[in-house]
Amino acid sequence: MSDPQNAQHPNDGPVFHGSVSRSQFAWGNETVTQNQQSDTTVAPGYEALAERVRELLRQLPQAGLPDQDREDATAAAEEVLAEITRPEPVEEGRVRRALTTLRGALAPVATGVAAGATMGAQEWALAAMGGLTGAG
Repeated sequence: MSDPQNAQHPNDGPVFHGSVSRSQFAWGNETVTQNQQSDTTVAPGYEALAERVRELLRQLPQAGLPDQDREDATAAAEEVLAEITRPEPVEEGRVRRALTTLRGALAPVATGVAAGATMGAQEWALAAMGGLTGAG
């Protein structure tokens, strides 16, 4: 009888022994974009911001941003969501800093300074930044 812990599956992809939850996997891809939506509770007063940031994250992969700008924007947006959905009271300074970083990641695209930014990406970044203005 073979040991399932040492079983080999050469071309079938990953094998998991035990429970796997709230995880994302990709293999055999040249590129991949993955998103997760968290159903955690948003701190009171931050509901509109959470919706704007979640929408930004949903649209980000199709926005045509250069890789580094997309990664920076994603990290900042996820930081905003993490702060406003954590069980402890929201640290407004952290939210402001993350929003500043997020707007900063979008600004070069919105102004056309970012290399490889298409006109569609510029318009999208301008609209996204407008939705974040006054937030935080």
